Amino acid sequence: MIQKTILLVEDNLDDIDLTLRALKKNNIKNEVTVMNNGADALDFLFGTGKYSNRDITLMPAVILLDLKLPKVDGLEVLRQLRANEITKFLPVVILTSSKEEQDIVNGYKFGVNSYVRKPVDFNQFAEAVSYLGLYWLLFNELPPVKGSQNK
Repeated sequence: MIQKTILLVEDNLDDIDLTLRALKKNNIKNEVTVMNNGADALDFLFGTGKYSNRDITLMPAVILLDLKLPKVDGLEVLRQLRANEITKFLPVVILTSSKEEQDIVNGYKFGVNSYVRKPVDFNQFAEAVSYLGLYWLLFNELPPVKGSQNK
């Protein structure tokens, strides 16, 4: 069975730690790649910049995307993903603390698959991550990508 990976795009070290702990607590042992800004996430996904040697046929099963990111914000990352043939169908879950209604509207306008507000309480957060992991890693069927093995 092919291991499905998770791409976590988050700049807050505490939120990265909480997400990784929540995945571990729920026995989600999938490989997690962490990008700390939107520019690095785009380079990683498109195989450009310092990731120019990365095999872009191996895409994550799901991207957990924060909105408030340095260099390139989450909505712009999402917009660029949806505009590219290689990445337009990748499942993207906005995982953010933003309570701005316009962020929700824009997320869906740009093609997000799901919008999840981060709970403040760790146990609630761990439960939310568990549901995300179960759905996106176990139940969701990814569309075939020519030459992709969807790791």
